[in-house]
Amino acid sequence: MGVDELVERARRGQGAAFDELVRRYRERIFALTLHITGSRSDADDLTQEAFVRAWRRIGSFEGRSHFFTWLYRIALNRALNHRRDQGRRPLVSVDDDRILAALAVDAEGDPRGALLLAERYALLLSALDALTPALKATVILVALQGMNHAEAAEVLGTQVGTIGWRMHEARRKLRASLERESSPPPAWRPQMRAASRLEELLARLDPWAPEPIA
Repeated sequence: MGVDELVERARRGQGAAFDELVRRYRERIFALTLHITGSRSDADDLTQEAFVRAWRRIGSFEGRSHFFTWLYRIALNRALNHRRDQGRRPLVSVDDDRILAALAVDAEGDPRGALLLAERYALLLSALDALTPALKATVILVALQGMNHAEAAEVLGTQVGTIGWRMHEARRKLRASLERESSPPPAWRPQMRAASRLEELLARLDPWAPEPIA
């Protein structure tokens, strides 16, 4: 069953249809809130809250935007508000939930590789967290969630050209931060595969990569 039909049934009060929408989108909404907050427990709570709010408001959804855009906007706004209410977060540590999730994919049980990867991830995530909310949200939607610029602009309520500028500015700031904080690369580095959008972004922003950032 297509998303549009599920949404229409949910608008008519069919809980089973909305449950299917939750099943389809929960993983991506959780990833979004995790990248914003850095906390698995906070991401769980915010994901649940986003779907509760969506269910309460589904009757007023008029289809002027895509359902996923509407849902993302609810989750993103709630996560950003939560992050603001929490105040400034400390520097990212190697036990950050985002790092633990990435290591579960890439470390392959290699303690030496896990340590080096955790240190690299911590540097990038610290730089990511230091971005303004607008830049960070743009990076998460485009580079980590895989949205195109038009989709991200719809979620964030801005213009496509603004998304392009934000991505350029975010890459510049991330690269500058990594160059300030990173030590010379070790003689041996673990391979970071593009197992998720986080690893893909890491590869694109690797300060020791042979190709410059576009």
